[in-house]
Amino acid sequence: MPAPPVPDAVLVAARHALDEVPGLPEHRRTTFHARLARWWPDLHAALVDLHGDAAEVVAARLVAVAARGFAERPDDLHALDEQRLLRPDWIQQPDRFGYACYADRFAGDLPGLERRLDHLEDLGVTYLHLMPLLQPREGDNDGGYAVADYRAVRPDLGDLDDLRALATGLRARGISLVVDLVLNHVAREHAWAVAARAGGAEGETYRGYFHVFDDRGGPSGPDAYERTLPEVFPDFAPGSFTYDADLDGWVWTTFNSWQWDLDWSNPDVLAEFADLVLFLANLGVEVLRLDAIAFLWKRLGTSCQNQPEVHAITQALRAVARLAAPATLFKAEAIVGPRDLVGYLGTGPHTGKVCDLAYHNSLMVQVWSMLAAGDTVLARHALSALPAAPSTGTWITYVRCHDDIGWAIDDGDAAAAGLGGWEHRRFLSDYYAGLFPGSPAEGLVFQENPATGDRRISGTAASLTGLGRRRLDPEGGVARVLLAHAVVAGWGGVPVVWSGDELALPNDPHWADEPGHERDNRWAHRPRVTDEVAARRHETGSEAARVFDGIAHLARVRAALPELHAAASVHVLPDTDARVLGVVRRHASGVMVGLYNVSREHRPVAWRHLQEAGLRTPYDALAGEQLTPDADGLLWLAPYAARWVVERQVVEGQAGG
Repeated sequence: MPAPPVPDAVLVAARHALDEVPGLPEHRRTTFHARLARWWPDLHAALVDLHGDAAEVVAARLVAVAARGFAERPDDLHALDEQRLLRPDWIQQPDRFGYACYADRFAGDLPGLERRLDHLEDLGVTYLHLMPLLQPREGDNDGGYAVADYRAVRPDLGDLDDLRALATGLRARGISLVVDLVLNHVAREHAWAVAARAGGAEGETYRGYFHVFDDRGGPSGPDAYERTLPEVFPDFAPGSFTYDADLDGWVWTTFNSWQWDLDWSNPDVLAEFADLVLFLANLGVEVLRLDAIAFLWKRLGTSCQNQPEVHAITQALRAVARLAAPATLFKAEAIVGPRDLVGYLGTGPHTGKVCDLAYHNSLMVQVWSMLAAGDTVLARHALSALPAAPSTGTWITYVRCHDDIGWAIDDGDAAAAGLGGWEHRRFLSDYYAGLFPGSPAEGLVFQENPATGDRRISGTAASLTGLGRRRLDPEGGVARVLLAHAVVAGWGGVPVVWSGDELALPNDPHWADEPGHERDNRWAHRPRVTDEVAARRHETGSEAARVFDGIAHLARVRAALPELHAAASVHVLPDTDARVLGVVRRHASGVMVGLYNVSREHRPVAWRHLQEAGLRTPYDALAGEQLTPDADGLLWLAPYAARWVVERQVVEGQAGG
């Protein structure tokens, strides 16, 4: 059923909000109303799902927020909007190559990043994700994810002017700035939570921003919810509710007692965050990482993750962003089960209307599984079983991130590969903790849960592959680090390198020395990149130089391969050698076959796989060489080798790529 026309009340709200900014040119007004006509159906449908008969009232409020944000948007960002609307697939281009870091641990502060931009450009970075930089609570703050003020920057990093200047400078170099927006919760010290505790009429208003219960019992109290809620941090934050004496009630705290979950069924919360989205967009932030998005909607009798309303909330926020700042994209931080992943890129009625990017958590898990087992059978099945992503959606692919690695191995996928899910997850934890015989890994067990057997792993890529401080397999470690990055860079989407992995940095042995870090060993894999450390990439023949140059080579080759456009379809070959992962990407520009040997041995690939993919003159873009089969019709891969094979014929005397 088509959406109704934009109601008069909504048009009036838009006009009044635009009038608040004096001197707004007429062409700007025309642009806003054209966008309102275009994205009204998305906004209306989402709000009907969330608020039923009250949808129009909430819509008028959100459109007014959008109109004010649009009118206040700087001219250079209006120009960026026009450019991006003319090329809506800009984020899907193969020259998108990412880097993620904590600003202080990579460069000291926001102004200090300016002197590190050569490092990023040499690596091929066009997408920079700075970990939480908005003002958190003092003391323990979950790595910055307990935000006390969304409209201020951490003082040790700089201020809003520094953030705006950085975004502008990055954009001039073709690098998009990515910043976290924590959606599920705020710090107990946030103004909304402070007001809720203060009581009175205002306190009642802000109490409604949170899930507060008078007591734990009853059919819909905390005890009833906790029967089906998993614990996120069972070691140091068991349970999901915290009693607060000032509130005289139990408040929902999924992550920590000082992180209060927001009640997204309250339209006030939706309006507040719509305004925050545009505030950050108007500073020049191009991508907002929507943190903990899977947890937004609470429903009794469920895990309170991946509820359908989460996608309606995202669709409403995205429609607001499209009205005011269409250059701004959303990235879903949804570390969920494999079958739930695709929903964050949009399926069914939400296709193309929710997040533009989402983390491919399953690919990350399967990369580490393949390297540990030296086998691809499980990965082939699990990756093939994932539903196809919409053509407008783009995966963020990664070897590792700031977080621990949780072994999201589906029991059904494991069974199909002849494995037990619980046993394989335990094997992976043992292997990467260095407890399995012959393992070169030096990871740390994070958040072991004896009740469920869940044992996640912390560690840098170097420390998990043999390049750790004990250096159990340095040569193999370099090969495995580069192979892992080749897999994620060759999958499509936007590959993102975690800070320090490009320099083969091992775990930080002093991770627990900093106040607030002593109970969280994830800080071991968030090392500081000092000038001395960064300079190691210039030491010819060093492991840092070999890894840095190898990853930079992947970025350069990617940028020249249209076959790696993110909209390409992906097919995992089902019948390669068990130690070889074969991935066929089909795009209008051509076909690419990625071949990856996850073992220490030379392994064969049947030449027919390339022929059946449509490659008549196969060319390995990574090695820059034409390929030919041996007498038995086989192509051999060296240990831990990666090949990106495309259709190209090199004329005699032409240099390799």
